[in-house]
Amino acid sequence: MIWTTTRFDIDLSRPQVMGIVNVTPDSFSDGGQSATTALAMKHCESLLRDGADLLDIGGESTRPGSSPLSLSEELERVLPVVGSAISLGVPISVDTYKPEVMRAVLDLGADVINDIWALRQGDAQDVVASHARCGVCLMHMHRDPQTMQVVPMVGDVLVPVADFLRDRVNALTALRVDTTRIVLDPGIGFGKTVEQNFVLLARQCELLVLGFPLMAGWSRKSSLGVVTGRADPAQRVAASVAAAVLAVEQGARVVRVHDVAATADALRVWQAVQL
Repeated sequence: MIWTTTRFDIDLSRPQVMGIVNVTPDSFSDGGQSATTALAMKHCESLLRDGADLLDIGGESTRPGSSPLSLSEELERVLPVVGSAISLGVPISVDTYKPEVMRAVLDLGADVINDIWALRQGDAQDVVASHARCGVCLMHMHRDPQTMQVVPMVGDVLVPVADFLRDRVNALTALRVDTTRIVLDPGIGFGKTVEQNFVLLARQCELLVLGFPLMAGWSRKSSLGVVTGRADPAQRVAASVAAAVLAVEQGARVVRVHDVAATADALRVWQAVQL
């Protein structure tokens, strides 16, 4: 199982740990910690020492209720970090939905576009399709960051998530994008209730019928805070690690996390008991 990206063919036979690098002042759990290029690069290097396999750099917070960031601000935040991170020798993913940012980071050599809108903004899917090799992660999101938790999904969650992801894959493959470039993310927390998020975790393996590797993004999410009583996202490390391991057990091949060292250790234990 290989994930084709710009510079790397990522071997997904072992679950991959994607370290989160938020170049933002207002992300829900670590806003401001990597708000400058120097701080972001120190964080990148720390995540790699902790065992990250790839890095995901984002310049715009997509927490519930967050306001959109202007194109110029996002470029100003992201481009210097991506330009420096390319030299670290690991796959670099960029968390963005703006086609202009996609073009700019791909020109710098970024390996993966990780898009919460699943390439539904402007000509985003054309940008990705025109690139010879870049990887892409298509995520399910209900509504938009401003309203997704105000009016969350109702009823069954697995079928509409699967249908949405299938439609987005079909739109991309119709543009002759090779299927080995695509990873899918059910979008934990993006317009789902707490109960629906845990249904997605319990039944995540059913999404494997779509035929693509899965990414799971449970790290420090509010649903974990609800079931543990931990209001502070920084206190949700243990719950995040447990969710990451359960997601891998249910078929995820990439886990997107803040707490890389703890997650990597837990997955080494999980790997040791696989026969």
